[in-house]
Amino acid sequence: MRLIGHLTDENAARAFADYLYVQGIENQLEQDKYDGWGIWISDEDKIGRASDLLTAFRQNPSDPKYTKEAKGAAELRAQEQKDQESYRKRLRSRRQLFRPLTAYGFGPLTFAMIAVSVVVFFLSSFGHNNDAIRGLFITDFSTGLWDTTLPEIRHGQIWRLITPIFIHFGPLHIIFNMLWLRDLGSMIEGRQSSLHLLLLTIVIAICSNLGQVYIGHSPDFGGMSGVVYGLLGYVWMRGKFDPASGLYLHPYNVIMMLVWFFACLLNIIPHVANTAHAVGLGIGIAWGYLSSLRYR
Repeated sequence: MRLIGHLTDENAARAFADYLYVQGIENQLEQDKYDGWGIWISDEDKIGRASDLLTAFRQNPSDPKYTKEAKGAAELRAQEQKDQESYRKRLRSRRQLFRPLTAYGFGPLTFAMIAVSVVVFFLSSFGHNNDAIRGLFITDFSTGLWDTTLPEIRHGQIWRLITPIFIHFGPLHIIFNMLWLRDLGSMIEGRQSSLHLLLLTIVIAICSNLGQVYIGHSPDFGGMSGVVYGLLGYVWMRGKFDPASGLYLHPYNVIMMLVWFFACLLNIIPHVANTAHAVGLGIGIAWGYLSSLRYR
């Protein structure tokens, strides 16, 4: 979902939104305190066409075709409402099952990752029984020695590249990570897509986990914090250089997370996978910045 522009007059904004709807372009209006009514397009493939239509509308907003199309929009919405009511009788919607916990709702992939992390946390007896989840670590270190060539992964256990993100070693560890994952993950799912969040998570997880092994020289690590820092860096840069993306972090939140990052790095807070944090944050910042270039 992307913002293509603003219209100061509410009636004009609603007329244009109806016109877009009849043209097959799903959209939403959001009121902005300073700029009027923001026009958000749901399908990024239709952003170019919607922007052209907005330019034409601004040149002649009184064109009778916009008023005419508004009637067609009302009929389409009425039919869509009937279809939705029929659907609700057969199946409960996700919003009925899961009450939104953030302004963006609770993303389904975000919910699934939190659920997996909680299940793993219970299986490990709240982080005290590594034997029960031995297959989720990046490699076996039970003998006190470990092979830097990661033989398990070389022999097909490729899930180990990712699964350390689901391991947590205490209540504060998992609570802190899950709260941040809920907000950042749901924001990305709400403004972009679950598939985009999945791709971000996989890439950040693999790189931060391998970084912790080969740079941090430590196989006995776990936690979602590398991914969380990666998502933080992504949202931070994307929101900074591409405000129309709808991604945003308050400067206070960024400062707080960076202070925590350096407190861990300086060993003020010990026993932390600092390399995973650093790699995740670096990848997220780079990804957010580079992906914003096409919209600048």
